[in-house]
Amino acid sequence: MTDYDVLRVFCGPHGDHGNELGVVREGSDVPDEDGRQALAAKLGFSETVFVDDPERGVIDIYTPTMRLPFAGHPCVGTAWLLDVPELVTPAGVVGTRLDGEFTWIEARPEWAPPRTLREYASASEVEELQVPPAGEWIYAWAWEDVAAGKVRARAFPGRNDGIDEDEATGAAALLLTAQLHRALNITQGKGSQILTAPQPEGLIEVGGRVRLT
Repeated sequence: MTDYDVLRVFCGPHGDHGNELGVVREGSDVPDEDGRQALAAKLGFSETVFVDDPERGVIDIYTPTMRLPFAGHPCVGTAWLLDVPELVTPAGVVGTRLDGEFTWIEARPEWAPPRTLREYASASEVEELQVPPAGEWIYAWAWEDVAAGKVRARAFPGRNDGIDEDEATGAAALLLTAQLHRALNITQGKGSQILTAPQPEGLIEVGGRVRLT
């Protein structure tokens, strides 16, 4: 069995919750795309990362059913694990930085896969949602405190791959930040925390806590 680390990314303020991430540090152990896809499906995490060059931060990202050119929580988790100034993804170069308990990435919203951002009237409405039918990637959100930029969100990938709900989704948070043009403090899933902040030249920072399980 290929060795891999398991992280929890976008943990809550007390270090709980967060979205699990598998990271294969020796990407050369699984060199071909079919093998990587098979391992990602077997592990069953919402994403699995294969590190092809740890010094340069070259990575390859898979869900259980597809390869992704970019994804938020895999980049945040791998940035924390490798402690490198940038990550190289098929979508582009992702800036990274560590700031106290938070790990940040800087990316472009156009790198994120398409998502349906669906606003609800209240946080309680979001919390009461049932998992919708597969077929559409839905990011359900509502304001908790507009002035403070606090958002309640849940994510439903709709891929029919065993991940009915994504506990914490950096790419969707990036898209929502681009749409609203402001910094956000997002509580997603059961209690994961995602921070975002618009940057110059169309870039957006996404940050969170990471723990090794």
